[in-house]
Amino acid sequence: METFQALLARKLAEALSAADLPPAGSVTPATDPRFGDYQTNTALVLAKQLGENPRALAQKIIERLDVSDCCDPPQIAGAGFINLTLRPETIAAKGAELLRDERLGVEKATEPKRIVIDFGSPNVAKPMHVGHIRSTVLGDALARIASFLGHEVIRDNHIGDWGTQFGMVIYGWKNLLDRPALERDPIAELVRIYKETNEKAAADSKVREAVREELVKLQAGDPENFSIWKETVDLSMKEFERAYQVLDIHYDIQRGESFYNDRLSAVVERLLKSKIAEISEGAVCVFFRDIPELAEKPAIIRKSDGGFNYATTDVATVDYRIQDLKADTVWLVVGAPQILHFKQIIAIARREGYTADFRHITFGSILGEDRKLMKTRSGENVPLRDLLDEAVQRARKIIEEKNPDLSESEKIDIAQKVGIGAVKYYDLSQYRMTDYIFSWERMLSFQGNTAPYLQNAYVRIRSIFRKAAVAAPLWGAPEDAKLVLAAPEEENLATRLCQFAEVVPTVLNDFRPNILANYLFELANSFHAFYEACPVLKSEEPARSSRLALCELTARVLHRGLDLLGIAVPEKM
Repeated sequence: METFQALLARKLAEALSAADLPPAGSVTPATDPRFGDYQTNTALVLAKQLGENPRALAQKIIERLDVSDCCDPPQIAGAGFINLTLRPETIAAKGAELLRDERLGVEKATEPKRIVIDFGSPNVAKPMHVGHIRSTVLGDALARIASFLGHEVIRDNHIGDWGTQFGMVIYGWKNLLDRPALERDPIAELVRIYKETNEKAAADSKVREAVREELVKLQAGDPENFSIWKETVDLSMKEFERAYQVLDIHYDIQRGESFYNDRLSAVVERLLKSKIAEISEGAVCVFFRDIPELAEKPAIIRKSDGGFNYATTDVATVDYRIQDLKADTVWLVVGAPQILHFKQIIAIARREGYTADFRHITFGSILGEDRKLMKTRSGENVPLRDLLDEAVQRARKIIEEKNPDLSESEKIDIAQKVGIGAVKYYDLSQYRMTDYIFSWERMLSFQGNTAPYLQNAYVRIRSIFRKAAVAAPLWGAPEDAKLVLAAPEEENLATRLCQFAEVVPTVLNDFRPNILANYLFELANSFHAFYEACPVLKSEEPARSSRLALCELTARVLHRGLDLLGIAVPEKM
């Protein structure tokens, strides 16, 4: 189903060809309704290229731009913009078409990719904390959108389950463990024994040596140490799964760093044999002398003591994703501090001949009200479990105040959807590289660009249908379903609905779910303006049926759009 943007871009390309002008510029939605529905800067771009007058070029273009079947006559504005205004009957016809399309006009990708998305990645024996929100919900939203667009997506949770910290954990397990405490709160007890061991090791060289020996035994496959490590991993994974269940996050595979252990020696030997790596001061390193920003920053693939590290594991991970999973695209949703590391890993992959599309998708930080990284009063990271529980509790309090007559099961369900949705949406509505201040008051507000505001718009629509005693929604609307767009608010809402199919694919251009979030916010605003200006149930036919159809289509787009962001919508609030 061709979108308005695609249709107008095609007609513009035909006009440029007819005028013997090269392709240039683009068609975009108008930023102000006074300038029509769409506009193009083509004449301005060409004027700069050709050294001609932009308004004269614009006139030359519109003389050959045949949009009479869908638009009013094009208008030249300002220095040479061409403004295009859709006809109401064109918008109405497209809206009726969308009512019969479960994909709401969104076309699948013409060249679908097999994409591995690496996101989340918590560390074993440590609690998930507020800092895990961004990678987790951003990666999940991108996975949902990519899947909807027809790509084959493999969600991979790259767990931090190996490394020097396990010497501390195993020593603490053997010498300090409180079994009842472990059963009550496994992660808290693992954190406690790790911290106590760390303090003892800092003060006592004998403890330090004992910790090192425990690590060596684990790496050598000692049965007792391996068993402790395995139990630690299992306890941590159960804790992670609880958080993922609350967040409605799903993974296709969860591969810890330990999964790659038996591949690491082969990685080093291969890189040495191909001369990509070399021995330097006893360590095996990859130098990037031909890449200025990495020229002074070699990647150590094997340490001088023979140990492996993150770089070794990540090279092995690249092999696995390309060779075993057959990915042609890899998205790494990992924080900005890892930029240098992944530049090195991707450079090594290129030298090895891998042609897959690697993208490191970075993001900003979540700050407290003091504009510093969000911490508890004692200076610890805020546990994710506590934050999610508080979100649901706060939402429950608001619901109790707004609608105390709901049943207990309804209150539980709505509090979960509103509280968790608020946290997710507040994150996803920000540009991903922006640091933002965490604010319960703002994220749970029913006003402004928030999940509760959007959820409330959906709930308001569902209540219209309940009042109308129309039990069934308009899915599979009849072939002769029609929209009648008499009021400007109807026309504006219908136009906005038709743009959903234009917005969704653009999210993946720069991995920006905030584009979809902002579209949904604008859609909700358009719906509320329509709702205030255009009575639905009290209007006469054919306006009543048309307005119910607009309501249904709006509900469907809000539902689908929020679902693509990983946010559920309640039927009541």
